[in-house]
Amino acid sequence: MSSEGNAVAIPAPTDLPSLATLITTLGDSIKSLKSSSSPDKDEITKAVAALLDAKRTYAKNNGGIGVDGKKWEEPMSKSEKKKAEKAAKAAAAAKAAGGNDASGDDAQAAAPSKKAAAKEAKKAAKKEAKKNFKEGGAAPPTGATPAAAAKKAAAPIIRPMMTKSKLAPNQLAFNPNVSLSERPVISLTIAILTNTIVDYELLSDHTRSGCALGLPSGNGEVSGDLAIARFIAKRAASASLLGGSDEEDVALMDQWVDYALSLSKFGLARRALSIQRTLDPLLVTGTYVVGHSLSLADVALFASLGFPSTEESKAEIARICPTGCPTLRWMEMMANSPAVKEATQLAVGVAKNAEATLEQGAMLDPLAAGMAYLEGATPGSTTTRFPPEPSGYLHVGHAKASLLNDYYARRYKGRLVVRFDDTNPSKEKDEYQTSIIEDLGKIGVKPDVVTFTSDYFETIKQYALWMIDNGLAYMDDTPQEQMQKERMDRQHSKHREQSPSEAMEYFKLMCSGKEDGKPWCLRAKMDMSSDNGTLRDPVLYRQNTTPHHRSGTKYKAYPTYDLACPIVDSIEGVTHALRTTEYDDRNAQYQNISTMLGLRRVRIQTFARMNFMYTVMSKRKLTWFVDTGRVTGWDDPRMPTVRGVSRRGINIDALKKFMCSQGASRRIVNMEWSKFWAENKKEIDKYAKRFMAIDKTDHVGLTVTNGGDGTDFLTTDYLPKDPSFGKRLVRIGKKVLLEKVDTEGITVGENIVLTRWGVVEITKVDGGLEGKFVPDGDVKAAKRKISWIADVPENTPVILSEFDNLVSKEKLEEEDNFEDFINPDTEADTEVIGDAGLKTLKEHDIIQLERRGFYRVDRAYVNESKPLKLFMIPDGKKKAMSGLDGKLAHR
Repeated sequence: MSSEGNAVAIPAPTDLPSLATLITTLGDSIKSLKSSSSPDKDEITKAVAALLDAKRTYAKNNGGIGVDGKKWEEPMSKSEKKKAEKAAKAAAAAKAAGGNDASGDDAQAAAPSKKAAAKEAKKAAKKEAKKNFKEGGAAPPTGATPAAAAKKAAAPIIRPMMTKSKLAPNQLAFNPNVSLSERPVISLTIAILTNTIVDYELLSDHTRSGCALGLPSGNGEVSGDLAIARFIAKRAASASLLGGSDEEDVALMDQWVDYALSLSKFGLARRALSIQRTLDPLLVTGTYVVGHSLSLADVALFASLGFPSTEESKAEIARICPTGCPTLRWMEMMANSPAVKEATQLAVGVAKNAEATLEQGAMLDPLAAGMAYLEGATPGSTTTRFPPEPSGYLHVGHAKASLLNDYYARRYKGRLVVRFDDTNPSKEKDEYQTSIIEDLGKIGVKPDVVTFTSDYFETIKQYALWMIDNGLAYMDDTPQEQMQKERMDRQHSKHREQSPSEAMEYFKLMCSGKEDGKPWCLRAKMDMSSDNGTLRDPVLYRQNTTPHHRSGTKYKAYPTYDLACPIVDSIEGVTHALRTTEYDDRNAQYQNISTMLGLRRVRIQTFARMNFMYTVMSKRKLTWFVDTGRVTGWDDPRMPTVRGVSRRGINIDALKKFMCSQGASRRIVNMEWSKFWAENKKEIDKYAKRFMAIDKTDHVGLTVTNGGDGTDFLTTDYLPKDPSFGKRLVRIGKKVLLEKVDTEGITVGENIVLTRWGVVEITKVDGGLEGKFVPDGDVKAAKRKISWIADVPENTPVILSEFDNLVSKEKLEEEDNFEDFINPDTEADTEVIGDAGLKTLKEHDIIQLERRGFYRVDRAYVNESKPLKLFMIPDGKKKAMSGLDGKLAHR
């Protein structure tokens, strides 16, 4: 209940780790309230009631066992306690007296025996204390009474490190070369079932004969799959996996685990038959080995069968056990458990070089070059997400993120969610939202579903209210600069210990949109002493009265990405969140919020963001280029936006290969554009049809005396390396045009090759070039191979456009003013005359002008005043393919 008596419309966490965190927070809050200068009794009463409710919920979900590990009993008032103690004493006295009043003589006789009993008890206590001391406990002071010794023993003991370990806390190490059943498959399955698997780092260690877990305290390690599994279950306070609160179920569970362990000395066939004969009678009417839910007993017995989670291993057990027996049905159920499938992938893939085939015929495609396996991903159950903010156009850095998410979703036969992170109405527009969907289509990314964070605003708000109500968040009006300083100095805000009711009032004020609520923001209570700055009470909610582009003026305050992201990821079923390394510090915050709110945990996989030399990616800086008119818009081919590079002539397959080749790396580097364009050339070279064009002004005429009257044609392949692309007609005649640069130094008697036509012997140089066609001329012997076109009216006017980088410095530093490094010459046009076949081209076609380079059709031919416009596509080379250098650098 909220401090105003209104129920917060959100389910309180029912997972035990979150409840334990809540109980600790509420306890601290009560202490703070009691120690204040003017304690508010009403607030203390409400806080105590909330604490008891949390403890009661914990016990209910833990089989009657409280957070202290003891059986839960409802608390009693002081008078109720006195009555209970008095009744207990009376019952004890009656039992000692045998139900009758003792006579005086009996009392006198009993006195010595009581003294003797006390003496014996004292001796026993001393003996036990000495034993504890030998085992590492603290010895009681000399002459201490049994009560004093017990009190001393109850104090927390700082244990010395009992096991030396090289493992860091929460590192689970095992050998990747042993069989699946010898890997910690039980531990991994239990960690998945307890929603804590992301807390553990898996480590491949070829030197280990078994498995070991570095203890969270750093105080050594625990070895053995079952021991680790029990530790993980107890740490997560998951009593149900260990048999629940029923003593008989716990005993049965322990019995089955011991039985599974006892079979380890036998071969697989004997183990399988033993388990089958033992389990069959139990499974005739039951689904699980103990109780009515999956427990450690099921997982331990499944591991004893060799952990048959793959088709091959299941088939092996099926050959051993009788067809149709209940144990085979149980084995199939276990093998199909999502937790078992994920545990299998984690165990098999620990060395990052293998993955399991869980279903027959379900072989996954080989990994693309440069990509890594997605940890714990299973076919059909993997969901990734790409969460762009609709506040600008996608650039090539975003393209990498979207393509990696799409790649994994497709490879694992899962889903890709494109979710617009529309939590800041000050920057967002429908224009950007529409453009992002269009741009994703340009690079071949087709989401399975498109969602919006704004779809979940009400749900996120209820989570925020729940955090306030349970003392996990507070409202703060500290000025931004002062708040930043306090966080740097690790200093608590003056509002951190405000009551939930006070915080609730300020939250409502903030959400009202009133001016008085503008300074207030919601902050999470995390750890102001943490070395990780993102954990120092991050801001979760702020006021913003700008109308939202989807919800209008319904909301006046919005959640931050830090709060919204883990909530919506959990709700939408995201299994793997791919994030760039710049979020490394925030990953701990993400998991902290997930645990605090009792959310389903999401695995995070990181990759390096993509930077390019001579390029700015900042939305602010790119907007400056647009606003100042230095480019024609966001789709200008000089811009590093998806739209810009698309107009430049990217090939989708080349883009995917290039991005995937960088995918697994966590190292941030400044890439050279030439490497991308070289990859792009490999792809477009496979289908770019060949044509020829000659400079409109810088050319030379050649008269081929026996070349015909200009009405003849020859046929040539569009793509010499692949005739399947068809043929084109090329006009030939007496008058042809050559590039002037190609004729320099030409001499009479020299044989030249007119590409695709043949050999021409030069007969005259002075006063204009003349020559005669040599039908059987030696093409290989000629040194000059020259582009040409017939000089006929049907030729096509063409404009060739070249582009250069917008900035002149290879890498801009943080202190650099990018405006000081603007490249003044970034675009140049050249008019050429192309053959008539160019008039058939359509927008977006990619061609090659022989000896000039590759081009994309930006505008198809319309008429003489609107000629064909081609954009040069860089090919990764620093120099042009021939002497036909362009006006700008060839990039």
